[in-house]
Amino acid sequence: MQGFSQIFNNYVLWVAVIACLLAQFLKLVFELARHGKVNFRTLVETGGMPSAHSALVTALATGVGQTMGWESPEFALACIFAVIVMYDAAGVRQAAGKQARILNQIVEELFREHTSFNEARLKELLGHTPVQVFAGCALGVMVSWLAARAYAY
Repeated sequence: MQGFSQIFNNYVLWVAVIACLLAQFLKLVFELARHGKVNFRTLVETGGMPSAHSALVTALATGVGQTMGWESPEFALACIFAVIVMYDAAGVRQAAGKQARILNQIVEELFREHTSFNEARLKELLGHTPVQVFAGCALGVMVSWLAARAYAY
């Protein structure tokens, strides 16, 4: 437990967290541009533009590559982890969101007459489109690259 405070000196961890937080903040900006109002729930919800998951894992992988070397086993591990997370965000979770939308519609239509049925709606915005994943990926790489340039000076 004595070395736990050293976690605050972990450059790669900070770069990844900053990329994730920046992506979440940008969701507010996109929400404002799209709907003309700020929805603070976007700060804690999954889905949306850009993908915070993608920004986090690509900043992590890029930071590992920059610090440990692009040929290192650590970079390979981080890179494979990033690909899996981004595939899941755009594939499995996106499909689950589409299924939730259809199930919500079915429940709404079937129980329209039965007002006593009060089931909570399923969350529909679970995953990301490929464009959202790509934007998050580009953001993560850019944050890591800019941080490395700033950290070097």
